[in-house]
Amino acid sequence: MRKDFGSKSWLFPMPVFIIGTYDENGVANAMNAAWGGMYDTNQVMISLSGHVTTDNIRKNKAFTISFATRQTVEASDYVGIVSLKKEPNKLEKAGLTVVKSDKVNAPLFKEFPVTIECELNSIDGEMGEGATVVGDIINVSVDESVLTDGKIDFNKFEPISYDPANNKYRVVKEEIADAFKVGMKLR
Repeated sequence: MRKDFGSKSWLFPMPVFIIGTYDENGVANAMNAAWGGMYDTNQVMISLSGHVTTDNIRKNKAFTISFATRQTVEASDYVGIVSLKKEPNKLEKAGLTVVKSDKVNAPLFKEFPVTIECELNSIDGEMGEGATVVGDIINVSVDESVLTDGKIDFNKFEPISYDPANNKYRVVKEEIADAFKVGMKLR
């Protein structure tokens, strides 16, 4: 038997993105956003409403997307619930170290081992409403601490996802099969 829950924004898993931007004065900001994903082969999409982050993306035409991890869950949650408008020392309180990207005009954060560096492609929507931000992927920067044999090792990386049905963060880690191979048994 199945139970109906009606219209819900339940997509599993939802990545926990930390969006990094600079304002017009070069002040870094980080924001937690879970509504996003791949848009095309070399593009990402994020759904944002009116935030400092959205303003910064419009002004600088660049942003970074870092993946929250088990080790950064507290800081990741904090930057999603506290606005830079109300807490000017937000990044310091979160314990985040800003590193300037040499690929785009947006910050990297030392504590997040995997970051996508993007240039703005488009923003659909106005301030205060939902805005769809599409970014062109310029680079993916990965700290060597989460690599094994030159590939991302999820046992070291431990990215988290957002569980919207229960308002929980969950670790994405266990390997269960080889993609594009396991289904071949049914051919």
